Amino acid sequence: MSGPGTTRTGTLPHARPGESPAGTPAAGTVTAAAGLPWAEELRGRTVVVKFGGNAMVDPALHRTFAQDVVELWHAGLRPVVVHGGGPQISAMLDRLDLEVRFEAGLRVTTPETMDVVRMVLTGQVQRELVGALNAHGPFAVGLSGEDAHTMTAVRRPARVDGRSVDIGLVGEVVAVETAAVRALLEAGRIPVVSPVARGEDGEVYNVNADLAASALAVALGADRLVVLTDVEGLYADWPRSTEVVARLTAGELDALLPDLASGMLPKMEGCLRAVRGGVRAARVVDGRVPHALLCGVFAADGPGTTVVPDPGRPSAPVPASPSEEDDA
Repeated sequence: MSGPGTTRTGTLPHARPGESPAGTPAAGTVTAAAGLPWAEELRGRTVVVKFGGNAMVDPALHRTFAQDVVELWHAGLRPVVVHGGGPQISAMLDRLDLEVRFEAGLRVTTPETMDVVRMVLTGQVQRELVGALNAHGPFAVGLSGEDAHTMTAVRRPARVDGRSVDIGLVGEVVAVETAAVRALLEAGRIPVVSPVARGEDGEVYNVNADLAASALAVALGADRLVVLTDVEGLYADWPRSTEVVARLTAGELDALLPDLASGMLPKMEGCLRAVRGGVRAARVVDGRVPHALLCGVFAADGPGTTVVPDPGRPSAPVPASPSEEDDA
């Protein structure tokens, strides 16, 4: 039997951001996001959001995040979500009595562990997020970096005391095929991407969600990358001070990377790669604050830390560093 939003062939008519997909109430009123600064300037542009931290495990924050993503859609933006899932993976490994081990902040990923990573990210975390978004209408479609060769990775060793250590099926994204994601965006959908990548060697790799989001943002030509985390932003002199650096250029961030704490390193490295790859701005915001995403996208002088390209400097690649696999 056909339900709301279905045709006799079971397909949905195409919709565009700012319009209503079939089966949802018409957006006859201005959404909260559409009234915020910069909304008109960003209409039609792609924003990649890395979803992680406490907002993933706090039910109220999870619901608020989903609401904010849909608000971005209604404001005419094209949001793409990349999610982590480190705590959920560790919890499942404990339940299955499998070893949880890290080297230099990176999860050691055996073939058995990779099975759990794949199952939890694509079968649990992604489905919960897709469900939360689709509570507002038929918006979200989940996919993995494996699907349609969306992400290709190579094995990434860890550096321990200056030497290379094999930590198993942990990968570095080296290529992004955007066709599947772009098709979803053109159909008016919200892609939700799990950070699992294929390898040309036939393996499947666990990749850091911050760096996966960054790579996808560059490949899509996104206007912004927003990374949700569990701190207010990049601290100027941690742990002696909790003052947050509000804004810095790629060059300024590059100079700070070697001294960053392991938890912030992949987030800030992802921001650096993004702006040097053509993304106009990247921002790290405190996901523990309700509606942090909307402020992170729209507010010119919003909370968190914003990274912008160096003025007048050409984009340059950022070399990989052994950063923490904190979300996957």
